[in-house]
Amino acid sequence: MAATGSGAMTGIEASPPCLIMVAPNGARRSKADHPALPISPAELADTAAACFEAGAAAIHLHVRDRDGRHSLDADAYRAALDAIRGAVGDRMVCQVTTEAVGRYAPAEQMAMVRDLRPEAVSLAIRELAPDAASEPEAARFFDWLRGERIRPQYILYDAADVCRFNDLKARGVVPEDSAFLLFVLGRYAADQQSEPRELLPFLAALDARDRWAVCAFGRRESVCALTAAALGGHSRVGFENNFHLASGKVAEDNAALVAEAVAATGQVGRRVADAVAARGEVL
Repeated sequence: MAATGSGAMTGIEASPPCLIMVAPNGARRSKADHPALPISPAELADTAAACFEAGAAAIHLHVRDRDGRHSLDADAYRAALDAIRGAVGDRMVCQVTTEAVGRYAPAEQMAMVRDLRPEAVSLAIRELAPDAASEPEAARFFDWLRGERIRPQYILYDAADVCRFNDLKARGVVPEDSAFLLFVLGRYAADQQSEPRELLPFLAALDARDRWAVCAFGRRESVCALTAAALGGHSRVGFENNFHLASGKVAEDNAALVAEAVAATGQVGRRVADAVAARGEVL
């Protein structure tokens, strides 16, 4: 949209860009759950390319071992990252996970990141800094991430997590910089079905300096993404948490979920971030 006479931008171009990240596989699901769930490096690369075309500017990665189990093996990550870079270059941000899934201790999670040195990483505060005794080592790790210019996203599961994160920041355990948070909706619901209203307690506890995104378990993922976009946040969608379109129909692939989130973002007057905007304004 053209600028007004005063030089100000109006309409969709004046809104901050909304990052759409795809989480295409997760730690627990398999092709028995959906035949298009990507697992191998080649499948992840094909999915990244399709999701990029649909409007995703970032991908959240899980890798598996030879038995199909969740893995934090740095070499497995390298193989996946190399394949994705071959497909999309630097046009997508590649974020790896440190998720424990009951298999990995904090020291192992941090060791993987130090070995891999990825562009971006997601970190569950509950896992890496679960108590006061764990905070000094977590603080050293978070400070190392900043020194290495690795972009962290901190995973939080409820408003109490947000309050504790604010306290960790105030005490210097987490760097005082503006942080990028992921609010998880529906993880602890009885049926793992999220609702947009679950976002409100997170936002009430939010430090206004921090940026945030939402991921949502279950069939209301798309409406949760729309709600996040309307309220100034960002979203993560994909087969990790949901297989269904807003209509209730099973999505053909991850790209279909991305396309729906992109359309929802436009409906509320937000432009979709590309990787340049994601790196410069969001992550």
